[in-house]
Amino acid sequence: MRWPTPAAQARLHFVSGKGGTGKTTMAAALAIAFAAKGEKVLLVETEGRQAIAQLFDVPPLPPVDTLVESTGNGGSVSALAIDIEHALLEYLDMFYNLGFAGRAIKRVGAIDFVTTVAPGLRDVVLTGKIKERVIATAPDGGLLYDRIVVDSPPTGRIGAFLDVTAAMRDLAKSGPIRAQSEGVVKLLHSPETQVHLTTLLEAMPVQETVEAVEELRSKDLHVGVILVNRCSAHYLPDDQLDDIAEGQLDTARLRESLAAAGLETSEADLAGLVSETVDYARRLQAQQLAQAQLDEVEVPEIELPEIERSVDVGALYELAGVLKEAGV
Repeated sequence: MRWPTPAAQARLHFVSGKGGTGKTTMAAALAIAFAAKGEKVLLVETEGRQAIAQLFDVPPLPPVDTLVESTGNGGSVSALAIDIEHALLEYLDMFYNLGFAGRAIKRVGAIDFVTTVAPGLRDVVLTGKIKERVIATAPDGGLLYDRIVVDSPPTGRIGAFLDVTAAMRDLAKSGPIRAQSEGVVKLLHSPETQVHLTTLLEAMPVQETVEAVEELRSKDLHVGVILVNRCSAHYLPDDQLDDIAEGQLDTARLRESLAAAGLETSEADLAGLVSETVDYARRLQAQQLAQAQLDEVEVPEIELPEIERSVDVGALYELAGVLKEAGV
């Protein structure tokens, strides 16, 4: 439940996870946790869903840095929704001085053609844009942002997303593409970069998380923490959990305890309560198995509570508070 030192020292944070585990919410909460310390943070979206705009209840984000939250102590969160077409035209203009040609390419639809035929190029452009924001400088000559947090592709794609620039570097033997790729590869594989994985205590998300950890480590990428989302309190004693899951409950004692609390129940009500308790015990057993599988990968874990309402900016601050308590 503690934020590890390497993650505390890193500037670039990728947040991934299986779809539906809340990775965008975790990325936004992490950005707010950093900003609450007085840091200037850029929150980057890579998938074109405008999910960050929805979380912060702002209009759809343009493909430029846009302030979405200020914390009152000098900290701030700006957001960037990377538009692949806009980023590719920037790329062509920056490295090949092809601004005019790029606009011509856009008119004939070649950008869609290129990114469809060579999908790896899409990830090269995205990671290149992220690196450009990491090294961006303010008018005073200092770095523009203290931290960059990236709402990344899901776990099934995160390894390829972060390693595709290395493949492009190997294809391009010289010129701007190789030079740019080498810079991106160096950043992504440095201690400056940490990859955090969001999961739920369910079989499929945990399995994908374990596989993602193995893949990232095999590519010499730094895994930061596992963010275990939507955790809730357990209401059954551990020493009785297995028996309850097997349906072994003392119903007579349960009826007496309910009556002592002033709750009279019919036989049908009692049977329903017993059935729900057994189902709940079985879910807890499944969560314990998932937790044991997570523990085997030996990555620091931080548990985040389940939010009992629709996620809004207030909920993001609540989650950010938990992250701060963990040492973010």
